[in-house]
Amino acid sequence: MPSKREQVIEAVAALVKAALPKATHYRNEVKQRAIEANGYVNVDDGDPGEPEVTLNPTTWIYEHELPVEVAANAYGTKTAEARLDAMLQAIGTAVAADRTLGGLCDYLQVSAAATEPLTAEGAKVSRLAVVGITAVYGTTDPLN
Repeated sequence: MPSKREQVIEAVAALVKAALPKATHYRNEVKQRAIEANGYVNVDDGDPGEPEVTLNPTTWIYEHELPVEVAANAYGTKTAEARLDAMLQAIGTAVAADRTLGGLCDYLQVSAAATEPLTAEGAKVSRLAVVGITAVYGTTDPLN
């Protein structure tokens, strides 16, 4: 059985994939060079950080931030900004609908998106956003 950390990462990746089913999805990939027609999403494992530890039973409580890259390009009459915004809204709606990942974590939240252009000369106008999805969860063993 996967560790609690891995279960949370897989659940966040599945939540994002369900929110954006037409996008191409990756995990722990370097920044892509080409953006597919329906955009792409890359969920990074992130860093669980230093846990808070409670005793009896000993529990490590993490606020694990997973960076999620979301990219879109202009298509038809929709700008890259509008397509990216729609993708980000879909992720926000999915997180709001399941803040515990089906009971796997105590709380799930998103941070504001930091955006940047990805346009290369001669290519379609493209935008990238990085969103932090933070999962708060506890485990009785930090490696399991």
